[in-house]
Amino acid sequence: MEIDPARATRHELRTPVNHILGCSELLLEEAGEQGLDAMVPQLRAIHADGRKILGLVDELLQQADGGIVIAGQDDSIRRTLAELLRDVAERTRDLLSLSGSRPEVAADLQPIEAAASQLLGLIGTPVDDEAEESESITARAEVSIQVAETDRASLLVVDDHEVNRALLARPLERLGYRVLTAANGREALQLLERADIDLVLLDVLMPEMDGYQVLEVRRADARLRDIPFIMISALDEVESIARCIKMGAEDYLSKPFDLVLLQARVGACLDKKRLRDQEKRHLATIETQATELAELNRTLEDRVQRQVDELQRLSGLRRFLSPQVAELIGSQGGDKALESHRQEITVAFCDLRGFTAFAETAEPEELMRVLREYHAAMGEIIFRHEGTLERFTGDGMMIFFNDPVPCPDPALRATRMALAMRHQAGALAESWRKQGYTLGFGVGIAMGYATLGRIGFEGRFDYGAIGMVTNVAARLCAEAADGQILVNQRVCAAVEDGIELELIGDLQLKGLLRPIPTYNVVRAREP
Repeated sequence: MEIDPARATRHELRTPVNHILGCSELLLEEAGEQGLDAMVPQLRAIHADGRKILGLVDELLQQADGGIVIAGQDDSIRRTLAELLRDVAERTRDLLSLSGSRPEVAADLQPIEAAASQLLGLIGTPVDDEAEESESITARAEVSIQVAETDRASLLVVDDHEVNRALLARPLERLGYRVLTAANGREALQLLERADIDLVLLDVLMPEMDGYQVLEVRRADARLRDIPFIMISALDEVESIARCIKMGAEDYLSKPFDLVLLQARVGACLDKKRLRDQEKRHLATIETQATELAELNRTLEDRVQRQVDELQRLSGLRRFLSPQVAELIGSQGGDKALESHRQEITVAFCDLRGFTAFAETAEPEELMRVLREYHAAMGEIIFRHEGTLERFTGDGMMIFFNDPVPCPDPALRATRMALAMRHQAGALAESWRKQGYTLGFGVGIAMGYATLGRIGFEGRFDYGAIGMVTNVAARLCAEAADGQILVNQRVCAAVEDGIELELIGDLQLKGLLRPIPTYNVVRAREP
């Protein structure tokens, strides 16, 4: 691809400046690690001169108005530029003499001197006789790039200039990345075919195949389109930037680049790629699951029918039993357990104090909302204690224990359930008070024999308990004040080792001929 002469000149002039700034910044970054404290003042001076040189080069290019920079164009700028370049070369030679037997330091200094000499020649000033050809740092750059495999990202640096490749590779390797290099677009594409690369840093102007041509190939290759490309070039024209972004480049950095900015752009691009890769993995998982689901659907009809049969068998149980009891009876084929029988049980009745007055004044919507909150809270506690919920009667509930599945210590279990209910009801009452509703909570618990079994008619059966014990529990609940849990004497005898109680006295309950000794549950005893 033919390169515009003006753009080629711009690239040719800015590249040596990039070497001066990049190598001096690199040495300053590593000064502490390599013991170069004595060189720091001179390196800072070189870096400062490099910034001035960059400004003068840009000014010279601007005066050339896109044309070729030639001798005679504002000799004052060229003379100032030449003085700065000679100062850089002189300081670099001084540092080279200080480096002594440190070939790795000399390898970083030599590109600075070579760049100063090259730029002197480009602006029409004779090259300093004392300047020597820079030794190639290719070997060093290539050696440093051959790092061990890591769990971190692999980057590919593509630039036709060895120094540029090293200036990019070194700081990226220090950050823990695995860095490979290529001298032109063709080498880069060959590497991309055989290596897993997470990010490419690509120069624009290169021989054989430039950055634009690489982006064209990438756009046509589905595999390469998943790899982010950051363009790094001495060309900072809006046209070039827009062209690269339009062709699919993720970002564009102009030379000389800032190392902190480079690190940020690389990190951002890799984060985006990780997110895209994660999304692809999720999509692959979804596709796999969809295939498996399609396979399962082929046998779905038989499995659904079996489940429907099982649900129909258990549906009656789940309407009035705790989930644990329903599953237990269902798994045992326990229809016989629902037949009428006599059993000693513990019955608990609970309801809200002041609910009748509340129901007379509250809006229907508010009434139903309060009941939903109350039933949901109490229902969770009932199921947790594995009680059998016989029925709801507005705000009232009847729960019994030891049937249809026997359980140890039914009276103690019922009392502990009532304590948990009282605690939860207190929290609900506090919330309701803030809304202007005054509601309390009471419980009655009795222990005795009852007749239990399935009652009702075809299509509407319940599992119920009938006997004096249910009446006693209901009457005790009616006598309980807000926050009270009243129990009969048999419950007291069964739970007194684990529950602290206080004697209320003999209560004459409605419907009973004789008063019964009644106790109030205070709290659970400490273990």
